[in-house]
Amino acid sequence: MRDAAPIHAMHPAYEGTRDRVEHYFDRTATQVWERLTSDAPVSRIRATVREGRDRMRGLMLDALPADLRGARVLDAGCGAGQATAELAARGAEVVAVDISPSLVAIAERRLPEGLRGRVAFSAGDMLSPALGSFDHVIAMDSLIYYSRADIRAAIEGLAARTVGGVVFTVPPRTGLLMAMWYAGKAFPRADRSPVMVPQHTGRLARALGGAGRVRDLGRVNCGFYISHALEVVA
Repeated sequence: MRDAAPIHAMHPAYEGTRDRVEHYFDRTATQVWERLTSDAPVSRIRATVREGRDRMRGLMLDALPADLRGARVLDAGCGAGQATAELAARGAEVVAVDISPSLVAIAERRLPEGLRGRVAFSAGDMLSPALGSFDHVIAMDSLIYYSRADIRAAIEGLAARTVGGVVFTVPPRTGLLMAMWYAGKAFPRADRSPVMVPQHTGRLARALGGAGRVRDLGRVNCGFYISHALEVVA
């Protein structure tokens, strides 16, 4: 664990993207996200997203110790709290933070009563140094809207406050995702939801320190869901 980088060191575009993400999930997509992350019936397309997210969450959690008793873990971008509940069930002291107060409220409501003493929920910036230091960090699909420069700054900042690893996902640079990205840029900024920024995972890994510091955890490709997991050792 190294000295923490101040949050204001982020690229200026970070705050603008973060604000669009908050608006989208807190005011536009809350009900959709609540349904998607439940066992309620959904369309075939959304069912592939649900399955893909379940598989990715399992892949990321497998990278952490099965026994997390005594560990302080950050669920960065906790969403509706599915990973939060699993981390707490393993015995971790979990800080679950999301930019959307509505999603945090859903996560808090869904958390089993017996796990409530192990989780501290917070609505705000997942990168805030005020959240403290951690043994592990998990950030599932919470950095997918940001540039490589912003992702690197975010991961470096988190790693500086983490004893163990930072496990996170990015959208890999595939033909389908690139087509979606260019299509999204055609809409006026004020009228569109946040658009994923596909990443060349090899280049990102090298920017974060390369072999020896970055572990490739693998990719999940399930219908309309595609995401790639990496781990940076602090």
